[in-house]
Amino acid sequence: MNIEQIFEKPLKRNINGVVKAEQTDDASAYIELDEYVITRELENHLRHFFESYVPATGPERIRMENKIGVWVSGFFGSGKSHFIKILSYLLSNRKVTHNGTERNAYSFFEDKIKDALFLADINKAVHYPTEVILFNIDSRANVDDKEDAILKVFLKVFNERIGYCADFPHIAHLERELDKRGQYETFKAAFADINGSRWEDERDAYYFISDDMAQALSQATQQSLEASRQWVEQLDKNFPLDINNFCQWVKEWLDDNGKNILFMVDEVGQFIGKNTQMMLKLQTITENLGVICGGRAWVIVTSQADIDAAIGGMSSRDGQDFSKIQGRFSTRLQLSSSNTSEVIQKRLLVKTDEAKAALAKVWQEKGDILRNQLAFDPTTTTALRPFTREEEFVDNYPFVPWHYQILQKVFESIRTKGAAGKQLAMGERSQLEAFQTAAQQISAQGLDSLVPFWRFYAAIESFLEPAVSRTITQAARMVFLMSSMATC
Repeated sequence: MNIEQIFEKPLKRNINGVVKAEQTDDASAYIELDEYVITRELENHLRHFFESYVPATGPERIRMENKIGVWVSGFFGSGKSHFIKILSYLLSNRKVTHNGTERNAYSFFEDKIKDALFLADINKAVHYPTEVILFNIDSRANVDDKEDAILKVFLKVFNERIGYCADFPHIAHLERELDKRGQYETFKAAFADINGSRWEDERDAYYFISDDMAQALSQATQQSLEASRQWVEQLDKNFPLDINNFCQWVKEWLDDNGKNILFMVDEVGQFIGKNTQMMLKLQTITENLGVICGGRAWVIVTSQADIDAAIGGMSSRDGQDFSKIQGRFSTRLQLSSSNTSEVIQKRLLVKTDEAKAALAKVWQEKGDILRNQLAFDPTTTTALRPFTREEEFVDNYPFVPWHYQILQKVFESIRTKGAAGKQLAMGERSQLEAFQTAAQQISAQGLDSLVPFWRFYAAIESFLEPAVSRTITQAARMVFLMSSMATC
């Protein structure tokens, strides 16, 4: 039996180690829901979230305008992006089709959570009509927007979700106004007759179709062609973009549709950085959404730093008062990396019964040797301890318990040093993927092998500064040359 044969699921299967907010196709969603590991820590965070959110659902819904913000924090590898993506599937009760069978997101959790009362709360929340908008703010923002970037991104994703123009908010405002008057469908039909194409296919190039727009407007609104032309020409000049208007537009949509809406914003902390004006905009958006929408619009964000740390430096440096944002984001979920090993064990390292028996025999024969050879000096911390019992050896094989901690430290160090670390902080490569890559490299070897730590290098090489990786490559080449000379 070799290492590739010991796992319950194929070692070389596709595991999406990169969690992308925008990647929501059925195949990806099914794998993410099916393989999501709810550790004790994550179950506690889910409980905390639903304790806060459930009162905002159902016919007896209470107003929660002061508590509609959720701040999810955690450093690289903690799984915060994955956490809110799974939440987005749950709260929208996403349906996925796999091998011809359709399942909703809630059904995946019936096997993962054993507490019937907790499941009932989740069931209540997921069956309340909810519009969920999940997005990575950095990928949706325009670099030229500066301090207005947060508001413009919120408006962009909202317009896009409800069917209006995403890239040009003044065009979306025209669509919204026509919708209010009951003239939008008439306008689209008139435009299609005049232009020959669907309005939705041409609106992003509105500069080139202004005459057709004016004619369609004239037909839909029964106003003169000249008045319609002036309306089209003044669209971008008369557009009233501010936070209050945005929140009013959200409220109008909620009133018309009888739903809640959740804006789930990934990596907002990294996007804002130390920009106090952006943080103030986020504070005001969250506050106004809460008040104007009466607790029906929620804002859920992720950040590497917890909210107190994120705003602490800003307050002391610029004298700004961020006490309101602390109040608005009253639900705070801080994910740690302590459960990384449990996630990797359950998603990647689950063994077949035959493999468990074979590995148990290896431990019985060589357990003492493994304990001694993998131990550091007597002052070693608990995090760097070797195998201590048979079950631990079987669960972690072909890795060593301290691999998780040391690799985490390596990733954190790369993330905080050099330009390449920014990609790592954005989740370009996860620990899960690194462990899978390392195991695949020795998959043909027998059960007398362990993964040496240097096998992780392939997973991190692309994130090292060129000067660093070049030095390591040159050193490896020198070692190879010296060993070749020694055998001559």
